Amino acid sequence: MSVAISIKNAVKRYGDSTIIPDLSLDIREGEFFTLLGPSGCGKTTLLRMIAGFNSIEGGDFYFNDKRINDLDPAKRNIGMVFQNYAIFPHYTVRQNVEFGLKNRGVPAPERRAKSEEFLRLMQIENLADRKPDRMSGGQQQRVALARALVIQPDVLLMDEPLSNLDAKLRVDMRSAIRRTQHQVGITTVYVTHDQEEAMAISDRIAVMKGGVLQQVGTPKSIYQRPANLFVSSFIGRSNVVEAELVVEGGETFLSFSNGKRAEIKNIEESFKKNQKVKLSVRPEEFILCEKEEELIHARITESIFLGLNTHYTVELETGDRAEIIQESTISNILNVGEEISLKMNMEKVNVFTEDGEKNILVDACNAKGV
Repeated sequence: MSVAISIKNAVKRYGDSTIIPDLSLDIREGEFFTLLGPSGCGKTTLLRMIAGFNSIEGGDFYFNDKRINDLDPAKRNIGMVFQNYAIFPHYTVRQNVEFGLKNRGVPAPERRAKSEEFLRLMQIENLADRKPDRMSGGQQQRVALARALVIQPDVLLMDEPLSNLDAKLRVDMRSAIRRTQHQVGITTVYVTHDQEEAMAISDRIAVMKGGVLQQVGTPKSIYQRPANLFVSSFIGRSNVVEAELVVEGGETFLSFSNGKRAEIKNIEESFKKNQKVKLSVRPEEFILCEKEEELIHARITESIFLGLNTHYTVELETGDRAEIIQESTISNILNVGEEISLKMNMEKVNVFTEDGEKNILVDACNAKGV
């Protein structure tokens, strides 16, 4: 059985240091939910509070309607997958997978049947009699996942499970984890600092900074309409351009330091006033254009051909550096030193207050966030 998780006003302190000041969050039943943020933001601390491994200094934690604050970790019916696998080196794969079932007193024939089921699910049935020292990191992580799932937990908790694997194995394993979670349908809380990993596997993501939720949403909504400049910079690559919002006759324009400007139609009504703003422009949202359409002039300082796309580093006329991505063509790869004219896709750029704390576009303000 899977459960919904509800966290209300959680507080975590270590002595005089407050790691999580006041956090509330709802995770849906059967959802693949990821806690994402830089090192030290409190994501693993929160995961361990859900597991019962960390004390709770304030607030309430629920599995469905059951308050679990004081419930022993062994009675929470959770499966846990760690960064370092934590499988027993002196046991075979099958013995590792059966370990939790044996502890629960499951009879040997049933243990065997269940372990076989999850060995097949994780595609390691041919390794059943092998010991961990004869296996790759990816294979060991599959064993750890099978062991966590075979006990049929209500919640699966995963703490940076792929960080010790090389790049190709990480991609392979995240696909396996996502596929397995879909098949089993278990509520999963996943911790990572890897934005691409979070985007690839999650139903929803909570971006954290300093123990505070910055935004909660689908990968698409967080990428396209980040709540603030921190989220925009943390999720994917982003160029920050300073501008001024100008309101004339009910219409809104972005005015740049060179005096050029462009209309933008999606500003929330309460923010329609003359003010300094910061734009977040994804590399693919800069568009090469003719001189008469130009918003910003730039010079190519680096060109990297990557097959389908070519990535350019440019120096803007403001002196700032920016990254742009253009589809590669046979005849038109730009050269270092070349002068170019740029405009922006105004439907996709994000506009923030001068301090970067608030996205002032209508669909960002109206989005269901934290």
